[in-house]
Amino acid sequence: MSSNSSQNSLFLGIDLGGTNVKAGVVDASGRAHSHVSVETQAELGPGTGLANIEKAGRLALEEAGISSDALRAVGLGSPGTMDLETGYLLDPPNLPGWTNFPIRDLLAARLGLPTVLQNDANAAAFGEYWVGAGAGDRVRSMVMFTLGTGVGGGVIEHGRIIQGRHSAGSECGHVIIDYHDTARMCPCGHRGHLEAYASATSLVKRAVEGLASGELSALSKLQESGNLSARAIAEAARAGDPFASRLMEETAFYLAVGAVSVMNVIDPDMILFGGGMIAAGTPFLDRIRFHVKRLAFPVPGEKCRVEFASLGNDAGFIGAAGWAKSVFDALDRGETIARYSMP
Repeated sequence: MSSNSSQNSLFLGIDLGGTNVKAGVVDASGRAHSHVSVETQAELGPGTGLANIEKAGRLALEEAGISSDALRAVGLGSPGTMDLETGYLLDPPNLPGWTNFPIRDLLAARLGLPTVLQNDANAAAFGEYWVGAGAGDRVRSMVMFTLGTGVGGGVIEHGRIIQGRHSAGSECGHVIIDYHDTARMCPCGHRGHLEAYASATSLVKRAVEGLASGELSALSKLQESGNLSARAIAEAARAGDPFASRLMEETAFYLAVGAVSVMNVIDPDMILFGGGMIAAGTPFLDRIRFHVKRLAFPVPGEKCRVEFASLGNDAGFIGAAGWAKSVFDALDRGETIARYSMP
């Protein structure tokens, strides 16, 4: 089949989310030739969701002006939990009811193309490593934290995604930063995880708790109007609100604790932060950097670059396409670095 040929240099990247599916055609240099978004309708079940994934993929082909025969393979990034060997979603929290769902095989059959499955945060990290903030000859090892509703993570080591023996590696948002019985509860059901302290959701929750305990802040009016958000807290901090400033400083500290914990294991060239919370801007990044240097061992603290991600919402589908490229480039060399499904 022509889509399997090593002559083809175009890949379809798909980023499956609980709300939307993003897809785009990406070439071998990492340039996106299309970008579409389709509602997932995850609550209607995996059958409807799969149909919308296929729809997004075909719309991306249409926007790029190509047929599926021009593609070499598909890369799909999806929320976990999953089994990357078999291509199954096991019981993903963001996709309730999608239990033991053979998404990789079914999508390959629908699109008629070889398909690779990867964790969505891993895919986004790979995109940044390949053509984003981590691109360049000096970066061989990179860790990315994605800051949004939760805290995702991805670890790239010399072009390979550290996905772990049981498809659960690189879960940087679940680094334990507080082990006490009174530690904050993470949405995963365990206490003390980074996500419970430093996600956009937890930032708002900490703000609500502080206001309820009597903190005086302009944030109280935003809470009353239903407009309290992580972005609003960051804006209030920039405007000099003391309580908002303290919340952002605490968040920077928590992220630094998580980052240094991973640095002590991986010793990467670069730590990246992506997701909606990076809208807080350079002052927020500078405070993370300050705490990283303070907490890290001297050499990695000096040498490891701490930056914001650069691909924005495109990182997921670009990285998924890039991972598919890596898998099939490896096959050309006679190596197998990941399992895939044939149509």
